[in-house]
Amino acid sequence: MSDLDTQTAYWDAAAGTKRFTHSLHMPWLDDISRSAAILDYGCGYGRTMNVLDQRGFGNLSGVDTSPGMIAQARRLHPAMRFAVLDTPPTLDCADASVDVVLLFAVLTCIPGDDAQRRLIGELSRVLKPGGLLYLSDLLLQDDQRNRDRYARFAELYGTYGVFRTDDGAVCRHHPSDWFTSLLVGFDCVDNRRVTVSTMNGHESAGIQILARKPTPHHHAPAH
Repeated sequence: MSDLDTQTAYWDAAAGTKRFTHSLHMPWLDDISRSAAILDYGCGYGRTMNVLDQRGFGNLSGVDTSPGMIAQARRLHPAMRFAVLDTPPTLDCADASVDVVLLFAVLTCIPGDDAQRRLIGELSRVLKPGGLLYLSDLLLQDDQRNRDRYARFAELYGTYGVFRTDDGAVCRHHPSDWFTSLLVGFDCVDNRRVTVSTMNGHESAGIQILARKPTPHHHAPAH
């Protein structure tokens, strides 16, 4: 990923100050074994993993590109497994070794189309056939403040919906059909619209998508 697609320095500085609020819709995980291998990609300071831990899930691991976020996660949750991603999006996981991947408010931090596609490809690699990808992210907003900044930064960044926040993060909001094309290799199980309070305190429209990695179908050999 490019520096723009990781922004490590920004997230290191944000680790002790920003709060993330994307909600976990637990009914989507009702049928998941409490011993399932769950990976939180872009785990931040471990908030979502802590929720899962409290619900009895025991095989949790979190990764993030920001050493500052991982340090904060380890301080807050010393018994949990966290690792810094040195060469995102590459994971230190075997193929088809993970039951569920959480991707919460991560794509908003990755402005580039190609970088997002590479990430989804890597998550597909580590997911078991039939495994779940639970994505939560932000949609294009229709208020004037956001429309103005989408227009202002579109030429600079080359994608409508990419913008720079007042405190220096480059973020992305997405049209809903972008997720459809991004997850073309998955089967969509469910989706829901949510309202999210962003890290800078703005109410924003979000989407959550539960997608399944297809199970290979065995075809009888043609005669």
